[in-house]
Amino acid sequence: MGEQKQKHKGAGHRKRLREKFLQSGLDGFLDYEIVELLLTLGTPLKDCKSMAKDAIKEFKGLRNVLDASLEDLQKVKGIGPSNAFGIKLFQAMSERYAKEQIQKKIILDSPRAVVSYLQKSLGLEKKERFVILSLDTRNNLIKVSNISVGTLNASIVHPREVFKEAIQCSAVGIIIAHNHPSGYIKPSQEDIMITERLCKSGETVDIEVLDHIIVSRSNYFSFKEERVI
Repeated sequence: MGEQKQKHKGAGHRKRLREKFLQSGLDGFLDYEIVELLLTLGTPLKDCKSMAKDAIKEFKGLRNVLDASLEDLQKVKGIGPSNAFGIKLFQAMSERYAKEQIQKKIILDSPRAVVSYLQKSLGLEKKERFVILSLDTRNNLIKVSNISVGTLNASIVHPREVFKEAIQCSAVGIIIAHNHPSGYIKPSQEDIMITERLCKSGETVDIEVLDHIIVSRSNYFSFKEERVI
């Protein structure tokens, strides 16, 4: 009797997801597809699409899924210790990477150092990304926090999320930054409104917003230098 190989439901879809990632990274991936890809690492023979969608709905977004504890993840039907492996692996790798970055002691003690760092990390991005650089008293970079991907608006960039990250790592000051893939680096009215809102919130929690910098591949705009803040 010949060996029978039976493919599980969704095997083809999973293969396509992996091929898509290998070809172009996460560009074009929906949030649930990223979670699905991570769940498949610990679930080789089960379709993970529905539980990935449920997780996004339960935690109200990709970022909260990726930050969730094992206990909270298991509240989603179908997710257990085994198939949460990929998400927990991601968390552990992110923490290790952050620690290694800290050990390098990236010092952002001048506008040129900040711009150089941001152009390397954001300048070539094809999508708009909004990040927070948390600094200590000596201007050492403590942590880089990704706040949003896509067109900026005040409803996405909420002070609570921004300063939660800074408070957790005991930052004394933050630099807020985002990129303009178009290359046009002048701030929009929305950019200015967001900056003013975050500066006011920073005063409340005693964490100074040192600057807001917009970068492109080869240019930048500093709110501090231009006296916008």
